[in-house]
Amino acid sequence: MSMIMDNMKVGSSRRRERTLNQSTPVSISRNSLGSKKLLDEIFVGIDRDAELIRDKLVEDQKKLNVVSIVGMGGIGKTTLATKVFNDGYVKHHFHVRVWVTVSQTYDKRAVLIQILESICAPLDLEKTSDSRLREVVHKHLFGKRYLMVMDDVWQIETWDNLKSFFPHDNNGSRILLTSRLTEVAKHASLDGLTHHLRYLNNERSWELLCQKVFQGNECPEWSIKRGMQIVEHCQGLPLVVVVIAGVLARESWSEKFWEEIADRTGSYIVGDQNGCMETLGLSYNHLPLHLRECFLYLGGFPEDFKFEVKRLMWLWVAEGFIQKDGNRRLEDIGEGYLMDLVDRNLVIVDRWKSIGSVKTCKVHDLVRELCLKKAKEEQFILKTKTSQLDQVKKRPYKVERMFTNNGIMVSSAENCRSVLIVGKKGFLVEDITKQFRSFVLLRVLKLHKCRLNDFPKGIELLVHLRYLEIWKESEGFPSSICNLWGLQTLIYITEEYSVDLPSNISNLVNLRHLRGEVISLP
Repeated sequence: MSMIMDNMKVGSSRRRERTLNQSTPVSISRNSLGSKKLLDEIFVGIDRDAELIRDKLVEDQKKLNVVSIVGMGGIGKTTLATKVFNDGYVKHHFHVRVWVTVSQTYDKRAVLIQILESICAPLDLEKTSDSRLREVVHKHLFGKRYLMVMDDVWQIETWDNLKSFFPHDNNGSRILLTSRLTEVAKHASLDGLTHHLRYLNNERSWELLCQKVFQGNECPEWSIKRGMQIVEHCQGLPLVVVVIAGVLARESWSEKFWEEIADRTGSYIVGDQNGCMETLGLSYNHLPLHLRECFLYLGGFPEDFKFEVKRLMWLWVAEGFIQKDGNRRLEDIGEGYLMDLVDRNLVIVDRWKSIGSVKTCKVHDLVRELCLKKAKEEQFILKTKTSQLDQVKKRPYKVERMFTNNGIMVSSAENCRSVLIVGKKGFLVEDITKQFRSFVLLRVLKLHKCRLNDFPKGIELLVHLRYLEIWKESEGFPSSICNLWGLQTLIYITEEYSVDLPSNISNLVNLRHLRGEVISLP
């Protein structure tokens, strides 16, 4: 599954493999390495918390124990858990360390796969049954002193279901759990520590704001008064402080700009449930227009979704979000957009490449809520758990981008430009071929979550398609795809080891990226 047009395995008619490399140098944002440095400096005011949790994790107690971190969204639970997880002594103490993000929409199979991917178990995870996955997890952890981080657990039932995965072999293994809900944390940590994370006081909030805005330089005298007014309305939440810092950093030496931000944050009632979201909303209001669409687009994907930056760039290009800039590749320009969102603390870097660019990224739950709120206000996307036609027709606006969690296609959406199925994998319930005449303006069709028995007929009707991602069981690469001359990205997932390209593949004159299994050239 690692083959792409820029660096892909291909075969001749004799199926000899060779490498075709047509990549161009990657342009890295000037702030990418600086952002990486700032990411490491975000830990303000939690040193004592980290020491307390670390000491509890490594204490001389053989029984499997659970330590819980509890607090509201944006208070820094994941940040604290990350600091402890990457602590040098913790790394040395535990034989195996695994990080699992559980989320509000708990999926047992997804959790098992996260664990096995983390410990590099040699297994075809997609084809393995849940019971077999559970057996392999237990086998790989048994006899080892492990640290298992279960981040963002929402329900007691979820924990009760998960705890049976982990062996109790009295060797000092630990589970570190984070939750917004005290009852969940206490239930999981009956015999362990439940640590309530405190809000930052104004002094700590100001310290964090200065660190993020001035990057270690001394802050100007005039900024102190206004800065203290700003952090007071951040309600002690590090996430809000950091996002507001991303706004201020754009004009860090403008006293007038600081006064404007202080006045606007002061207009929200401290403690009001909407105050936090309104304060975060300032960051969106100060985004340049070319970044707004890119940012809102992220809200359509599931909670805690990890974006592969390469694929995200392909989607942004296909959607038309990227503005041309001389002879630079659109994907490189898009990476610059992404780094701008990272520098504004709206996007979190999950993994870095060795060359300093971002490999995967994600957004915080509260920031995603902001995305969805603004996307609804601006009628930018339709996010549904089911994509039945009546839901679309009831909308007071024309749907252009539809994100749905399942494989049921709507029967008609004449103005729809994008359909992305982003939920669990499964079979497509309805006959997709009946829908194509209703999607004549479609630019993006992302169906890799829906297994198709046969390739959909009539796809050549989608003449505006730029991005196609599809998962098909049967053999053969249909030549009708090659009539989609505007196609830029084709991701073709199949059960077959090798796929023969049709003789008219050269018709795809705009194709920039081809990804799938080993592909044989005609």
